[in-house]
Amino acid sequence: MSDASLRYLDPETISQLDTMELRARLIVEGFITGLHKSPYHGFSVEFAEHRPYNPGDELRHVDWKVFAKTDRYYVKQYEEETNLRHYVVLDTSQSMRYRGEAALSKLEYGAYLAAGLHYLMVRQRDATGLVAFDESVHTLVPPKSTPGALRHLLAQVQGLVDAPPQAAPKTGAAAALHEVAERIGRRSLVVVITDLFENVAAHDDLLKALQHLRYRGHEVLVFHVLDGATERRFAFPDVPMLFRDMETGEEVTLQPAQLRASYAEAVQTFAERFRRRCREYNVDFVELDTAEPYNTALLAYLNKRRRLY
Repeated sequence: MSDASLRYLDPETISQLDTMELRARLIVEGFITGLHKSPYHGFSVEFAEHRPYNPGDELRHVDWKVFAKTDRYYVKQYEEETNLRHYVVLDTSQSMRYRGEAALSKLEYGAYLAAGLHYLMVRQRDATGLVAFDESVHTLVPPKSTPGALRHLLAQVQGLVDAPPQAAPKTGAAAALHEVAERIGRRSLVVVITDLFENVAAHDDLLKALQHLRYRGHEVLVFHVLDGATERRFAFPDVPMLFRDMETGEEVTLQPAQLRASYAEAVQTFAERFRRRCREYNVDFVELDTAEPYNTALLAYLNKRRRLY
């Protein structure tokens, strides 16, 4: 990977760009090219839309009737039928707005990652859709594979980031994923982006929801997004601090140094248990740090795809 690619994959750089589409392109371009080719290329004949002809496009896809009317070359694009579709399932609950020491909040990081995945999927001519949830599913965009659909998805993702916080919406991943399992009829790769900030008692329900997705025939990849410094290692200044739960509003004052070791151990224990249970269900579980580039997530996604073909 070139130095330029690493620079463009830097979250701080991406956060300063103007459009979600440009962010998505920079996340993916120069990092991944041509790693997936659908074995069902050309299977579908369902017309989707036209786009201007570009040098290198196959002449058999040129719409000569349109050329006769406009004296311009346009290429027909089709909705490709592949053996697998994609859904990015994004947690937009209040806890995802936490930024910590990173340049991006968890929601911003997850949104940019979602945009990059959508861009990658469409570039590979895969149909991709979006689900967003807090206490329940509030956004569902069916999967498509056209540039027009990509622009709509990226606008939706941008809107999720820009939307003002609601009245402390909580994380309801378990209920949301059960709903997703019931509403997605066709076998898909479901990529879940969440911080897993639910009541501890709800974690078993969340695992059952992931099992539900697998039972319905879906492949599942969970990206566990946290600010590593503060949420995994509890690296706060060693002075008395007031902590407020972003979802319940509960407050507690404590000295971070007194809890740091036990807190970090508890987080690690939880992650190891969750990863082990996911492995039992053949669910991929990947921990992400919002202070780090997107390389880990993109490579995990590509490895998952590679195993499916």
